[in-house]
Amino acid sequence: MAGVIVHATMTVDGFIAEPDGGVDWMFGRPSAPEDDDVVARVVERIGAVVGGANRTQTIDDGEIPYGGMLKVPVFLMTHSEHEPIERDGITYTFVVDDIERAVGMAAQAAGDRWVSLLGGSISRQCLQLGLVDELVLDVAPVLLGTGIPLFAGLDRHIELERLETSAFASETHLRYRVLR
Repeated sequence: MAGVIVHATMTVDGFIAEPDGGVDWMFGRPSAPEDDDVVARVVERIGAVVGGANRTQTIDDGEIPYGGMLKVPVFLMTHSEHEPIERDGITYTFVVDDIERAVGMAAQAAGDRWVSLLGGSISRQCLQLGLVDELVLDVAPVLLGTGIPLFAGLDRHIELERLETSAFASETHLRYRVLR
């Protein structure tokens, strides 16, 4: 059965994007092959993605999960019906207002690989519902001070067990199991 992960690059102060959604802060730092290897190992294990969408805006604006390098089914949460879209070898299925259904569909599609949750709101909703198995975080050495938070707003206490920690040139890589 698929494991469900929150996979995110975040700042030391807990943000995943600037207030306007910008992520330029993620780029331009020195990198080591080991950083790339850590991320590549995670990406290889992903079998489906769940994220948010404003109808087809995410796709139309080029906000493709993992920059399109990951050719797995994508399930996008939305508030209105829309037929699936196939683009560049990726099928985007729209799920209306039912995050548990979206995660279930993604788990079915992923088989024994991971379902990756993208975005703060999606991640928090799934943590609240007890749907998350692991957190896989790449922490960039930057403080934004303000922005879109990954975990702010959770209204429950969640214990974690550290599974892996590594640090190389540009990021600290953390992997935690969510304890139930």
